[in-house]
Amino acid sequence: MKKILATIILALTFYASNAQEINIVEYDLDNGLHIILHQDNSAPVISTVLQYHVGSKDEDEGIKGFAHLFEHMLGQETKNMNSGDWFKIYRSRGGNGNASTSVDLTSYYVTLPSNSLELALWRYSEIMLHPVIDQKTIDVQREAVKEEKRQRDNQPYSRFYQYLKEYLFSEHPYNYPLIGFIEDLDNSSLEDFLNFKEKFYAPSNAVFVIAGDIDIDETKKLVAEYFNEIPNKGDKPIKDYPSEELFKEVRVKEYDPNIQIPALFYAFRTPAETDRDSSTLNYISTYLSGGESSVLYKKLVDEKEMALAVQSFNIEQEDYSMFAVLILPQGETSFEDLISEIEVEIDKIQNEIISEKDYQKIQNNLENAYVSSLGSVSGISQSLASYHNVHGDASMINKISEIFRSISREEIKTAANKYLNKNQRLIMEYLPETKE
Repeated sequence: MKKILATIILALTFYASNAQEINIVEYDLDNGLHIILHQDNSAPVISTVLQYHVGSKDEDEGIKGFAHLFEHMLGQETKNMNSGDWFKIYRSRGGNGNASTSVDLTSYYVTLPSNSLELALWRYSEIMLHPVIDQKTIDVQREAVKEEKRQRDNQPYSRFYQYLKEYLFSEHPYNYPLIGFIEDLDNSSLEDFLNFKEKFYAPSNAVFVIAGDIDIDETKKLVAEYFNEIPNKGDKPIKDYPSEELFKEVRVKEYDPNIQIPALFYAFRTPAETDRDSSTLNYISTYLSGGESSVLYKKLVDEKEMALAVQSFNIEQEDYSMFAVLILPQGETSFEDLISEIEVEIDKIQNEIISEKDYQKIQNNLENAYVSSLGSVSGISQSLASYHNVHGDASMINKISEIFRSISREEIKTAANKYLNKNQRLIMEYLPETKE
């Protein structure tokens, strides 16, 4: 059995280290729109992403929720397409698509058969040329956002992300809700929305990616045909966000009416995803709870039966990230006992070099997970867009595995000592809300 496992690990390591390089062609149109093309003719499929470098962190006081509402407005209709039609069109062709807003980015994306490339180009040029931003559309999509918020608020464990942000960020606008404030959306004028569009939705603040079964030269001609007429409305907006002081320990309790089992969050504010240390913290996250053989899962779930589940995660963001350990206690296990167990394992990482065996296993897991995320043209196209906007370098898509391989065991210890100290932690008891 050991020989079989060793063979599997060796094969996976070979696959990750020999993954084919993703070749790209990049250029700017005269209007400032950045274009990224990746040709892969192995299957008759293409994936396109239009991504704007704007997220909830870019909203001023009084307009919280604009980035998410814009995702709704621009993703639904244009002057030449009624609301809901795009979903019907791409589904009828066997495609799938969506739109999303994060704290840093807003994306519109679709995967289609490659013979529908021009359809995708028309659709996303329409978003840039002929968006519908009027009072009627705002009113309709504002109600859709309200309904979305109601649904989210009624889902179990749906509130912890916002609580973590509120406590870990006191100055940076990451602390505001991604979905915004309903009162801001209700009280904003049409002029406010038009000003937001003017500032953040210019071609110079966007990237358009096409990946899959294309011919580069022919695709360049089509891109010019559909996107050259989009007017240039200036340079990328200047962004200036307040920095955060060193975090000091906070212990809090928060409540969720939709849960029955409490949860413990043991969290830290960590560096930007572009920082090498952020990749190093992914090692630590995987070491602590990356699967059933990880130290915290094995210890707290299997051996001591103190927890129903353990999960650590490094939520990487453009300016700052968040590292957290989530534990659902078993039976009468106290939060203090769980905190003590986490402290023991973090102390070990801070004071000892992890074993070569653990190091290699984590490295394999990280590399294989990354290669798997690029196993489709959709994964490739979305990664190219975000690497361009966040890292300023789409070719990072070919560098991540090498970064993982270059991180040393000593760096893991150093990062743990730098970011995971007791006086820098947030301990949040996430509790069922009991009725009086």
